Amino acid sequence: MRARLAAVLTLLLIAGCGALPPPAEPADPTTAVTDSSSGPEGTDTPEEFAADIKSAQTVAERYWQKVFDQQGKRFQPVSEVFPYERDGEVKCGRDGLPRNNAAYCSAGDFIAYDVNWAFGVFQQIGDAFIYYLLGHEYAHGIQARLGIQKEFTIQQELQADCMAGAFIGDSARSRDLSLDKGDTDELARGLESVGDDPGQPWFAEGAHGTADQRINAFANGYQDSLQACDL
Repeated sequence: MRARLAAVLTLLLIAGCGALPPPAEPADPTTAVTDSSSGPEGTDTPEEFAADIKSAQTVAERYWQKVFDQQGKRFQPVSEVFPYERDGEVKCGRDGLPRNNAAYCSAGDFIAYDVNWAFGVFQQIGDAFIYYLLGHEYAHGIQARLGIQKEFTIQQELQADCMAGAFIGDSARSRDLSLDKGDTDELARGLESVGDDPGQPWFAEGAHGTADQRINAFANGYQDSLQACDL
């Protein structure tokens, strides 16, 4: 599965999708602290992580502003994107967000992420996956703005994967992002890692889809833009 997605993305890059990314202002360092000796190039420090989170947010806002403008609709960016460290530290409605998680909260119109978990993924897999992670959660914010509510969780999540793929693919084609072969492998490895455990019922509350389903949804959006996402 990983090889298939990497091959699809690489073929699109050969067709001319890559470009230089816009410069990102470094954000304040997060509180995450881990050994930085073995991560992919450019994924060593909290400062680099924070800068990539900020850059991903900026590119996502620019992308969705353009999409809404083309549809003659008013776009309102997600209110906040911020880190947390402990179980229940951040509330979404009455529920506390758990560790090892990132989520869009419609009740507060914010995206929050466990900074230590996300920074660990950043170091282990690479910065491209951070753009997917932010893109996926931002897609949930767009679903809320469009009033999209699917019957099953898995439908909502796979649509968000498709939208994240469209965000990254379209942003590469418009030269707002740069992707190289290493980035495509990072995306493939990351998507493979976030699939539901074997045996998870597809209709269960909280189901996101198997690794194969999530890879396919992302690749469809990446290749065919939002037309593939059933918006």
